[in-house]
Amino acid sequence: MKLRIKGNSLRLRVSPSEMTLLLQTGRIEDAIHFGPGEGARLVYALEHRPALTAMDVRYEPNEITVVVSSQDAQNWAAGQDVGLYGASVSGQEPLELAVEKDFACLDKEDAQNADTFPNPKQGTVC
Repeated sequence: MKLRIKGNSLRLRVSPSEMTLLLQTGRIEDAIHFGPGEGARLVYALEHRPALTAMDVRYEPNEITVVVSSQDAQNWAAGQDVGLYGASVSGQEPLELAVEKDFACLDKEDAQNADTFPNPKQGTVC
């Protein structure tokens, strides 16, 4: 899973194998380590919950979790939509949230595009 933070927005990109795991287990996660200590890492996760009606984010020390409804996750996985989008109330302004399928890059080798969704622009001429 890839994490992108820019300003007051957060985006997760999910591979096909991660999508499968998310649907099977209800949660996927990864971490980035900023130093050697356990407290020097940030876990970022994606979960789905049956009763949820809107995308949300949960923040705890050293962990950020984006939560979507189970129905939205299933529809997204089975459909052609690129992602799920929403916003969560934060202190100053809404935190924009995006969870997207990780598409193959058109300018990368096949090995670098392993475990990605087929790019919908594949075969088009720029």
